[in-house]
Amino acid sequence: MNIDIQIIQFVLIVFIMVLAFVFEVAAMEVVAFGAVGLLLLFDIISIDEAISGFSNKAVITIGAIFIISHSLVKTGFLEVLADFLYKKAGNRKWFAFLIFFITVSLISGLINNTAAVAIFIPLAINLCQKFHISPTKVLLPLSYAAIYGGTLTLIGTSTNLIINSYIEDNTMIEPFSMFEFFKLGIIFLIVGTVYNFIISKWLLPSRSVLSSLTQKYHMNTYLTEFKIPENSKAIGKSINDLNINSKIKFDIVKLIRNKTGLTINIGDAPLLEKDVLLVQINVKDIVKFKEELGAHLLSDIKMSQNELIGNNHVLVEGLIAQGSSIIGKTLSVLNFREAYSSFVLAIKRQTELVREKVAHVKLRFSDTLLILVPRNKLDSLKNSNQLIILEELEVQLKYERYWWLSIIVIPLIMILSSTGVLSIVEGVVFGCILLLILKTITIEEAYKSINWSVIFLIALLIPIGTAMSNTGAAKYISDFILSYSSSLTDDVYTQAYYVVSILFCLTFVLSAFISNAAIAIILSPLAIIIAQHFQSIDPLIDPTKAFLMAICFGASTSFMTPMGYQTNLMVFAPGQYKFKDFLIAGFPITIVFWIMSSYLIPIFWPF
Repeated sequence: MNIDIQIIQFVLIVFIMVLAFVFEVAAMEVVAFGAVGLLLLFDIISIDEAISGFSNKAVITIGAIFIISHSLVKTGFLEVLADFLYKKAGNRKWFAFLIFFITVSLISGLINNTAAVAIFIPLAINLCQKFHISPTKVLLPLSYAAIYGGTLTLIGTSTNLIINSYIEDNTMIEPFSMFEFFKLGIIFLIVGTVYNFIISKWLLPSRSVLSSLTQKYHMNTYLTEFKIPENSKAIGKSINDLNINSKIKFDIVKLIRNKTGLTINIGDAPLLEKDVLLVQINVKDIVKFKEELGAHLLSDIKMSQNELIGNNHVLVEGLIAQGSSIIGKTLSVLNFREAYSSFVLAIKRQTELVREKVAHVKLRFSDTLLILVPRNKLDSLKNSNQLIILEELEVQLKYERYWWLSIIVIPLIMILSSTGVLSIVEGVVFGCILLLILKTITIEEAYKSINWSVIFLIALLIPIGTAMSNTGAAKYISDFILSYSSSLTDDVYTQAYYVVSILFCLTFVLSAFISNAAIAIILSPLAIIIAQHFQSIDPLIDPTKAFLMAICFGASTSFMTPMGYQTNLMVFAPGQYKFKDFLIAGFPITIVFWIMSSYLIPIFWPF
């Protein structure tokens, strides 16, 4: 009778938790923390079980992947890769978007997919500008592409890691290998990419306005300057000869040679050593332009290499405040670098085109400065009354030492873990240690790169799965599923097919409204219990993985609601989507994946 009471208590606690999730009563991790507290209060779990999530392998692995993902993002390698692919696509509009979606998916299989989406949102908007397309047609497929990519590998999504950790802790079967998901994941990616192309071109509306998005994602132009060094590949060639205009949007305001300014036919003038170009260019393209031209930025000229790599510099936008004492003065007169321990790379003025060198521009109220500042000096810059620091920009100048290490760490981890040399946990932890020791990433950046709300949420949800097993609720629900499947057919093998389909459906329906990590944790015990019922089909084959795969892939197909997956929420506002957009676009692909998984999972992971 005690067990029955605890089942009721558990179901009520979970029901309250789900309602709180759906209606956003509080932050999800706070709700999960409250649920764990109630489970402790009713003696459903012990204190050791309540805190067990914080030592769980999945939680440690996910935290480490956040750090490694950030180190890779920091190099700018992904933008370079994306640009290379765009060039290959040329001016073929829909082929360019097809390449874009595939790139997002492949990158999402390697790093945290929320990090991938954060990188690719500005790139998507750039593409939309180039081809004059509303971002509403692209941003939702971008989220979907990241979800498809997450199904390719063990580290592609947190739900895969959570369920893998559950296997290690609660069963005797072999954990998932790094590429075990690939055989079905690649089919999802191919079908999903074709579907993305269809909804982008014909189904999604044209709604969001590019001008507001360019402001949000810092694509408005700044005036900055580049100097041609003696070893530049541009010497003797004109801007038009270099064909940079086809790759980057910019406007050369003036060419300064021997203190004389040239403003006419600049594009046709052969460049010489020590030429200075005043360029109007957006923030995201500053580094790209420098590399294409083989030029130096202001910071390259004025700052030593030790200064550039030694103080962990960040880029910020600083708005000149009303009444500021720097109004009417130039950066040269102010000696800005000494006064604020920072370096101004570029200036943006709202109402007119500035044609002077950055150091000689008389500053006005509302001018915006693009400032390179050591992170440890950022607070003092924010506390000055002269500038309003708008926000730190995710634009890296790539002066970090051992930047190449960040690029090879993830493939190295995947190779070592897939060959059995290291476990996935050992691989990611050693990867983080290596990046920190060699100072490719600082400990402060490591702390900031971790999404702590995700870590706490997963760690607090793990005891929910334990409680489900402790109370017998898992057995009660699994018995119901088995009873239903047996009512459909007498053939045990066919029943197992039905159970795979039921688990997949149950997972994606619940994941549409609740954290997919929560659903993966709650439903995993069901798969273990149900698998025991089907052991008799073939004594030599353990059917557990087939049922767990149904949950893994079901949790990774949250297309129908914005709250169903974190990447959906990331594109919801900038794409100006409505709830019905997700339902209309997400329902068909969800049904397709459900049918495909119901048929293919038992083939790839037989009973």
